Parts: sequence; structure tokens; C-alpha cells
Amino acid sequence: MSKKPARARRLLERIRHARHPLRGWRRWAVIAGQGLVGFVALFAVVNLLLSLSTFRGEDPLARTVHELRVLWFSPPDGQPMSPTAFPTVYGRDLGPAPDTIAIHAFLEREAEDGVFLLDHVMVDRILKLNGRIDARSVPSGVYVGAHALGPDGMPLVPVTKFMAQYLLFPRHAYILVVPESGPAIAFSASQNAKFGIDIHPERLSAEIASFDPNAYDFPSSGEALHEMTRITNDRARVATAVETLKGAQARLAHEGLTYGLLAPNSNTAVGCVLQGAGAITQQARSSILLALRAPGFGASCE
Repeated sequence: MSKKPARARRLLERIRHARHPLRGWRRWAVIAGQGLVGFVALFAVVNLLLSLSTFRGEDPLARTVHELRVLWFSPPDGQPMSPTAFPTVYGRDLGPAPDTIAIHAFLEREAEDGVFLLDHVMVDRILKLNGRIDARSVPSGVYVGAHALGPDGMPLVPVTKFMAQYLLFPRHAYILVVPESGPAIAFSASQNAKFGIDIHPERLSAEIASFDPNAYDFPSSGEALHEMTRITNDRARVATAVETLKGAQARLAHEGLTYGLLAPNSNTAVGCVLQGAGAITQQARSSILLALRAPGFGASCE
């Protein structure tokens, strides 16, 4: 007869009746620390499952492989992109050195399919070809972008860019307008301090800037993967989009709201702009999934 069950039972009994080596407040401090570690680990696991199962498209495995490649090649600010990055990430779909027309056609197909990626590797290729992001490469339209929040500087970014993408589910949302002529324009909201404004650093404000390496939302190393959703490609709406965003920027400046971690924040501002433009309803803005994905997105606009 095997002795394994008896040994396992004795070991279990020893663990159950073992005396804790610490007493008093030290014991409870250790228990509290263990509970906190367990909560953080549970949070990370839940967010990992959400990150790998939500907005993944028709081929989630291929999408994940693509993301991992982009994160691997995305360099910290101030460092050049590896010459092998684009052929490795996009070589199968576009070849090692596609021109602007090929990239435009590829991104048009991606936009028609729903949520797609505008990542650091692709943006780097576009900038090398055209010097800026515009309708020559990215199809004209109004887009909502979302990216993970993470540092872009050394020494943290090589590790944290993976953690931010998969273990921290919430995203920062912004609006990208690609007019038929001229540079693409990004509308992003955050604290004044994030935009280098010293007056009222905690106040919620918006910045409207060209989508270039100096823009707040440029896909850099810690924020290398931008999930894009095209709201409209109607010429009339695209033509008036920037003026609409300027009006939203002025309203934010007038209201003088204090930035909140959950609301009002950048996602709240973007959600309210989209609702005001008729691109999304209040009920859709307040969905549970969006609340997890973009905290504050469904908060009140009043």
C-alpha cells in the first residue's frame, strides 16, 4: 500500500496546526502584507485575462504576437528604431519597405475591419517616408485612440511597457483627426502639469496639437500600441472636426474642473466630445466594459 496519502495528510496537518513565528502587531502586519500582495496579484491576473480577451479582433493570437513584436522593438525616447523592426512586424503583409500608397491601402483595410493598431513601428515608417502623419498614409477620418499608460524613459520602460499593456487594463483615450490636407491633429485631455502648464497644475485641460514626436499622445516606447477606432470618414464632419474640438477645449478651460483619477479626467473629456457630436450615446458611454477599459469615460458631462 502506498504511503504517499498518509505523508500528504501528515504534512497538511502540520501546516494547519503550525504556530506562527510572529506575534502581536508583527503577525498582523505580515498577514496584511500577504493580503495586499494577493490582491495585487488577483488584480493583475484579471487585467491580463481582460487584455487578452477584449477588442482582439477575429484572430486574437495573431494580434497578441503582433503586439509583443511591437513592444519588443519599440525603443525608448531618443533612441532610433531598429532597421529590422518593420520587416519583422509588417514584412508578411507589406514587405520590408512599402511606400505610402501601400501603407494607406493597408490601414484603410484595417480601419474597415474595426479596431486596429497604429503602433510605434508603423508610425516610425510613416515619418521616415513623409515626415509627418497625414492623409497620405493614414486614411482621412476622425478616430478615437486608446493606449496604455506607462513611462517612456530608462531604466523602467523595458519592463513596464509590457506590464502596462497587459497587466494594467485601463487606457487613456484621445481623438485623432486626419484631414484631407494638412497634418493629423490630436485632441488629448489631462492635467495642466502633463502639458507643461504651471498654473493650476491639477486642473483638467485639453491640448490640440499635430500628431508628431512632440505630441502628448505620440506612440513612444511606453505607449507603443494605440488601438484606433474610426468614428467617421464623412468629408463634411472631418472638415469641421478640428473646430468642434477647439470648442470643447475652450469649454474645458472655462469650467476649470479639477482632474480626478476616475473622473473628470481625459477619458471623460473625450467621451463628452463624442456624445456631443452624436458619435456615441450616453448609455453606450456608460457601459461596464468601457468603464473598465477607460475609467471616467461615462461620467457626467455636466
